[in-house]
Amino acid sequence: MVRLACHSDGKLANLLAAIHRVVMTEELATRLGKNIRQLREARGLTQQQMAKMANVPRATWANVESGTANPTLSVMHAVAEAFQVTLEELISTPRAACAFYPRDELRTRQRGDVTVRKLLPDAIPGMEIDRFELPPRSQMSGVPHTPGTREYLTCESGSIVLVAAGERWQLEPGDLVAFRGDQRHSYANPGERPAVAYSVVALARG
Repeated sequence: MVRLACHSDGKLANLLAAIHRVVMTEELATRLGKNIRQLREARGLTQQQMAKMANVPRATWANVESGTANPTLSVMHAVAEAFQVTLEELISTPRAACAFYPRDELRTRQRGDVTVRKLLPDAIPGMEIDRFELPPRSQMSGVPHTPGTREYLTCESGSIVLVAAGERWQLEPGDLVAFRGDQRHSYANPGERPAVAYSVVALARG
């Protein structure tokens, strides 16, 4: 049994703070290891493959994934880059494997006559995915993004006319157009029935 009475109040406070820091470090390392293991297994890759992608030694990867290591910031950055996730996601509290979001919980907004619904309930850095529902004879102007942004528009039903960079494309169900999202563009439904399209925006990295 540790006799705390022999310490002054100041020394006791320092001792308890040190113990707390050790416990928090162990909890963080365990959480980090669990997150990395889940991310790797979700991609169907081995530790050897991920270590090669991150350009770190296989032993280093295994130690980090075991939850017993105290990796440097450079190693954590390399791991995050290999997974294409943020450092925050690596150390955050693990989420449930599945989550159900009813339609009404997905953010929806009106832009004129067009209904735009977000398809990502949680923010993913550098990525936006929207569903456009355009009534007959409706039109919507796009919002130019940061330089270097790419946008991918696919038509699900009806007919969609995309105008970008002075060019015009008419998309039928299944068609897709990839274009620069950092310029003026617009979407229109020239038909007599509703049209649905999906937009995937890959924002340029700073």
